[in-house]
Amino acid sequence: MASDLVIVYHRQPYEEVEENGKTVFRENKSPNGIVPTLKGFFGHVNHGAWVAWKLAEDPENPGFDQKVEIEDDHGRYTVSRLPLTASQVKEFYHVSSKEAFWPILHSFKERYNYDPVDWENFQEVNRLFAEAAAEEAAEGALVWVHDYNLWLVPGYLRQVRPDLRIAFTHHTPFPAADMFNVLPWRKQIVESLLACDDVSFHIPRYAANFVSVVRSLFDVEASDRVRVPEKWFTEGTALTERHVHQKITYDGHDTGVSVCPLGVAVDYIEGRARTPETEARVKEIWRDLGRTKLLLSVGRTDYTKGGAQQLESFERLLETQPDLRGKVRLMHVSVAANRNMSSYEDIQTEIEQIAGRINGRFGTLEWQPVALISRAIPFDELVAYYRAADVAWITPLADGMNLVCKEFVASRIDGDGVLVLSEFAGAAVELGDAVIANPFSYRAMDRAILKAIEMDGPERRHRMERLREAVRDNDLGKWGPGRLSVTPGPKRAA
Repeated sequence: MASDLVIVYHRQPYEEVEENGKTVFRENKSPNGIVPTLKGFFGHVNHGAWVAWKLAEDPENPGFDQKVEIEDDHGRYTVSRLPLTASQVKEFYHVSSKEAFWPILHSFKERYNYDPVDWENFQEVNRLFAEAAAEEAAEGALVWVHDYNLWLVPGYLRQVRPDLRIAFTHHTPFPAADMFNVLPWRKQIVESLLACDDVSFHIPRYAANFVSVVRSLFDVEASDRVRVPEKWFTEGTALTERHVHQKITYDGHDTGVSVCPLGVAVDYIEGRARTPETEARVKEIWRDLGRTKLLLSVGRTDYTKGGAQQLESFERLLETQPDLRGKVRLMHVSVAANRNMSSYEDIQTEIEQIAGRINGRFGTLEWQPVALISRAIPFDELVAYYRAADVAWITPLADGMNLVCKEFVASRIDGDGVLVLSEFAGAAVELGDAVIANPFSYRAMDRAILKAIEMDGPERRHRMERLREAVRDNDLGKWGPGRLSVTPGPKRAA
């Protein structure tokens, strides 16, 4: 069945597991993140489709159904699964995307390595995604492509299906021209994105950087700049942008440039925070802590997340503020993102070494300053920790948005708690009432976490009230593909 909405994303929209010899599709554990968010749009169309990849030894005879039909609370949709070999996946994702694109997007030029990139393979995989999307899409349908590893899909898709509306959403930072143009394939990438009807970013700065890159590579016409809404002004933070272009015209084709910050499911999170089970778990955590304050950090094991820098700041805090020893604990959750990549293994090793050193230097039989967790925590359990924590410490070195800080705020139905947030997280432009920190500065980091620990009750509650207003104002339900509306269909009952 042809689809009114086709979502193109590298991951499948469920967890595929074997139970009693049968393949079972499970719902994702968390309500947030890109996968469950995108599935929610299928409830607004008669039929949708999702294009992803699935590992196969022989793509000609993959040994699985390349299309499966799903009907669930989100709607009716087809999942088209591209059979890719392990070699194709490694070259497309782990090498090209993670070793070449990822460090440039996050402005870590020193980690950039394009020598091993198989550009032919990257182009081929993107072409396969485009062909699968073209096959699923109805006449005039919206095809919504997601993230940098599918940069070339819009260009291929426009060639074979000029009737389609094409949207592209970036979930990472987008750097300025002097950084992005390090990529030798920059013109092919950007020309593909200019085949879109709309390209969207989480914050105005990334949109402005994209326009600067386009203008450095092509002769284009850009619309007059418009002033950014006041709610996205956080004075004194690195990512604030005051004016943006909203349209680019290239070779007779208009491409909208949108700003669409990703939010969280506020009502759902608040509901989980209010359950009797969560209430009981919070009290249990508080009993275990006694009079010790809990600092909570949650993120992936990635050099962009600043985990090592955060632990070093905590070490300096205990060194310079001996009165805090025995009175604060840091729960540092760092979940491995890519187990097959040596650079991420190195980061995990560094984090473990620093945490071990801190516990060795300052720990006692009764008190261990750092609890290092390297596994994913179930969402309901995480909400309990959000509620129990005195401080959420979220300080990535670079981050497209960061939903953890918004989950923490949404969980704080008590109106208390302090958020320490990096000014290099996209969310900082919305959450100016956090304690803003610069993770590249020892002094700024140490001052921010000490301020959070010592903050009095009235200031905590005032800041949290404003943070909760900002998070609710940009609830997940308000997010969408730029200016391109999804064709209305029968909305399924919850």
